[in-house]
Amino acid sequence: MKIRCLAIDDEPYALQQIAGYIRKTAFLELVGECRNAFEALEIMTKVKIDLLFLDINMPELSGMEMMKTLGHEAGVIFTTAYSEYAVESYRVNAIDYLLKPITYQDFLKAAVKAQKVLSTKASTTTHPEKGYFFVKSEGRDKRINLEDIDYIESLSEYVRIHRSGKPPVMSLMRLKSIERMLPMDRFMRVHRSYIVNLSKIETVERGRIIFGGKVYIPVSEQYRERLRGFLEGNNE
Repeated sequence: MKIRCLAIDDEPYALQQIAGYIRKTAFLELVGECRNAFEALEIMTKVKIDLLFLDINMPELSGMEMMKTLGHEAGVIFTTAYSEYAVESYRVNAIDYLLKPITYQDFLKAAVKAQKVLSTKASTTTHPEKGYFFVKSEGRDKRINLEDIDYIESLSEYVRIHRSGKPPVMSLMRLKSIERMLPMDRFMRVHRSYIVNLSKIETVERGRIIFGGKVYIPVSEQYRERLRGFLEGNNE
C-alpha cells in the first residue's frame, strides 16, 4: 500500500520539487500540493493523510506551529533552509528533517525512514479493553500488559517500555504513537520523553516522579498542572 502524502511549502519551486520527488517514489502517493498550512488542514479534514512534507517557514501559520497544534496521526518530515530548526523538529516528534536545497538521495532516505516508522505503527495491535497491546520488538510481536508498565521512555526513534519485574522492551515507534494506544485514565504524559503509569506513582518530589527510590522522571512545566490535578483528585 502506498503512503498518502501532502507537500506543503509557500515557495513555488520548493513545492514543485518535493511534489516531483513524491511522484518519482514508488511507495509514495501525492494527494495534494499546498501553498500554506490552511490549505493542508482543509484537505486533511476530507482525506486520510499518512505523511506530510512540511516547510517550517510559512506565513500566518508556520510548519512548526501546525505540527504543535494539529493533533493528527500523520507523520511529518520537515523541510527548511535553516539548520537551527533541527533540534526543535525532533522535539515535536517529526520523523525527519530535510535541509534545502534537497537532493533526491536525501529525500529518499527520509521517505524510507518514514515508511519504516509508519509500517511499524500500522502493525501495532492494541486491546486496551483487554488490558494489553502488542508492539514490534526484535522482529517479533511482543505482548505488553498495561498493569506491568511502570513508565515509557522516548529514545529518538524508539521507545523503551519499563515493566515491573521484567526486562524493558524496545520498539521502533514514537512516544506520541504509543500514547494514543494507552487509556488516558491510567497513563499520563509528564514530559516530552516520558509517559507514566498513574497507578505506579508512589512519590512526587521537587518536580520529579520517583520510581523504586532510584529512577527520577522529570515533570515538564506544561504537564505539572495535569499531574497536580490527578494527585489532588485522589486525595478527595
